[in-house]
Amino acid sequence: MRGLRGATTVAENTAEAIWAATQEVVSEMLKRNNVEPEDIGAAIFSATEDITAAFPASGARKLPGFDAVPLFDTRQIAVEDAMKMCIRVLLLVDTPLKQREVQHVFLGKAANLRPDIVQNGK
Repeated sequence: MRGLRGATTVAENTAEAIWAATQEVVSEMLKRNNVEPEDIGAAIFSATEDITAAFPASGARKLPGFDAVPLFDTRQIAVEDAMKMCIRVLLLVDTPLKQREVQHVFLGKAANLRPDIVQNGK
């Protein structure tokens, strides 16, 4: 089992924006790592305090094959000067990939969270 990390940002606090951003980052995580929903043991989503219009997991639930995936939402710790409007994702997946082969996905302004990964094309 491996952990796949992802993060993205939303431009506005609406259900549609939150769901679209969540679906985009999760879909990209699956694509880059050749993972199917049935390979996922659990998916954990966190959101910053300014995201209140919808649960990110509700957006993921709309993806094909996610009806049986255990999903969990939580609030990110409020840290001074932390990134705003940010959704983070942790997928626990069964994969033959080694830890250094896993491609984590950081989209939008969240790319600034891990420039070491983004600069390496991951």
